[in-house]
Amino acid sequence: MSSNNGAGDKRQNAIQTVQERQPVKAAFDYTKTPIAEVFGTNVFNRATMRMLLPKTVYKAVVRCLDYGERLDPALADVVANAMKDWAISRGASHYTHWFMPMTGLTAEKHDSFLTSSGDEGAILEFSGRNLIQGEPDASSFPSGGIRSTFEARGYTGWDPTSPAFIMESINGKTLCIPTVFCSYSGHALDKKTPLLRSLDAVNRQGLRLLKLLGNAQAQRVICTVGPEQEYFLIDEAFHVLRPDLINCGRALFGARPPKGQEMEDHYWGSIKERVLSFMMDSEAELYKLGVPVKTRHNEVAPAQFEVAPVFESSNIATDHNMVLMEVFKKTAQKHGFRCLFHEKPFTGINGSGKHNNWSLADDQGNNLLEPGSTPYENKQFLVVLTAVIRAVNKYGALLRAGIATAGNDHRLGANEAPPAIMSIYLGDKLKEIVEVIISGKASPGDKGPRTLAIGIGTLPELPRDDSDRNRTSPFAFTGNKFEFRAVGSSQSIGWPNTILNTMVADSLDYLSTKIEGEMKGGADLMTAVQKIVKETLTENQRIIFNGDNYSKDWHEEAARRGLPNLHNTVEALPVLVSAETKELFKRFNVLSEDELTSRYNVMLEGYCKTINIEALITIQIGTTMILPAAMEYQSRLATAVLQTRNAVQGLELGPQEKLIREVTERINRLKLNLEHLDAISHEVDEGESDLLSHARFYQEKVIPAMNAVRTVADELEGLIDDSLWPLPKFREMLYIY
Repeated sequence: MSSNNGAGDKRQNAIQTVQERQPVKAAFDYTKTPIAEVFGTNVFNRATMRMLLPKTVYKAVVRCLDYGERLDPALADVVANAMKDWAISRGASHYTHWFMPMTGLTAEKHDSFLTSSGDEGAILEFSGRNLIQGEPDASSFPSGGIRSTFEARGYTGWDPTSPAFIMESINGKTLCIPTVFCSYSGHALDKKTPLLRSLDAVNRQGLRLLKLLGNAQAQRVICTVGPEQEYFLIDEAFHVLRPDLINCGRALFGARPPKGQEMEDHYWGSIKERVLSFMMDSEAELYKLGVPVKTRHNEVAPAQFEVAPVFESSNIATDHNMVLMEVFKKTAQKHGFRCLFHEKPFTGINGSGKHNNWSLADDQGNNLLEPGSTPYENKQFLVVLTAVIRAVNKYGALLRAGIATAGNDHRLGANEAPPAIMSIYLGDKLKEIVEVIISGKASPGDKGPRTLAIGIGTLPELPRDDSDRNRTSPFAFTGNKFEFRAVGSSQSIGWPNTILNTMVADSLDYLSTKIEGEMKGGADLMTAVQKIVKETLTENQRIIFNGDNYSKDWHEEAARRGLPNLHNTVEALPVLVSAETKELFKRFNVLSEDELTSRYNVMLEGYCKTINIEALITIQIGTTMILPAAMEYQSRLATAVLQTRNAVQGLELGPQEKLIREVTERINRLKLNLEHLDAISHEVDEGESDLLSHARFYQEKVIPAMNAVRTVADELEGLIDDSLWPLPKFREMLYIY
């Protein structure tokens, strides 16, 4: 019998490796290189274009950026040549069309600037045609049934509204050109194309409403987004010993540590030097790429952190968030970490979200959701606010479907995330204003000082916001924006924002049409606005809730109000192919019925594949790592009892025998549960052929079978000799770094 199976040694070696790591020196010394000199150096931005492009070409590009005007293809050669020269001067040797397929990740195929010219040697070329359009193989990207696998042709098309940038690697640099991605038939196969279409819909309907309200200055309405990104950092030495983290991004096994987050000592605590080194290195890379990261801090759970950027237009914010995740993953490895973006990598502690702070603005720099000092009298603000309230009420189930993933199912409704019930938090003052409008009473007026007296004579009074924050609300008004807190940390924000933009465009259209109808009937603008706002708020007030979204009372109240509660992905996704959703996306030219159905299929298929991979890894870890360790411990216990009994006749060994029985009983359960999970996993292919039935089978049968395996395995972790346990434990991974 082996004295040690080596598993504990690997864990101890990993712990020693982590303890010996030192912070990595950051790439930039800001005392020598100011941030302002670093920011945007790897971006083909306006400042660079102003220097490199002829004035007429530059102005045409600016009109494209600011007003959505189509860029003349004849100018593409000039832009491409300038972009090539700039990129080569920065050390780039290749270029790529950088796009976002429906995998939720980014994709790229690199082409060299180098072109052979026979006896004359090599020349460097990059034409306008190369800039505008690429032809990647589309056969291996998910299409959701919109095309056959053998139909391979796809196209990438330059998005001039998002600046090209240079990504650096250890041995070279690549020019990345943000693009859309479509099939040979013209169907959108990516996340950027629908987002751009939804932004166009908001612009059209927003301008229509503003002009109706007397705003003649605005020429464009944009959506602004600031996505807060939560993530975990785990040392690479631990990560490599966890096949579940490697393959699934979350720990499929692991008993809760003695200390979790109950001491509340990690949140906004002092950042450890090694982590701070990673953060500063990541920020330096992001600054070069023009990503305006603003804040960094420890989050609630141990080993969890957050970064947040300054607000940007929705399209650029989406690109930048994908760049941020890529930079974080790459930089983490440089520092001996692995960066985890899964929504719930560790059971029992907080998971991670991507709080999507969303608002509307015009091209004059005005935030359309800024209440001002007298929001009750601000008709533009009240109409836009009413539009958002109606949108969330009417399309709450669709908004829920937009953040439905297997990973987010673990997070929504837990104590760190909002429930799956969509509701709006307005704060006390706005809620009172809405109630006054609905009731027809007089203006609420000012209710006293908006400052806080701390009670310390040397400190000035602090300005106080109109309302407190509600961290349990999925869609909360936070001063001059809405914070959509239910978005998952691993998601591209492109899809949730496409849905949000489209449903708000519908409400802007609805209100404009209603106000126009009243004015055609003889009402003046103010009378028409007051009537339509009151009617719309009255019809949609059920969505407003300022209380505790976690409480049982709210769940019961939400049911009485008729608000949908789609608990999981399988319940939520069918909303995407409802008649109402199809009509909405078609009417605003965001997604055709085929394109919408393809996303439904891709998301269902992704759900099934995710759970299947988790089930297979659960079986492998349980069978080849945990079960052998448990049986080794069982053998040691049995040997110890036998040897003790032989050595000392008549000695009471009841407690030791009880321990053997406890371990043996759990080994039996573990083996039976693994066999059941294996059998269940094979049954799915024998069931119904449609994806929804498969997904429902995984949700109702496979996930409970996986949980049963985990339950008994985690019990064994608390019994087995620590030196035999093969997986790094939560108490190690979350606290040693």
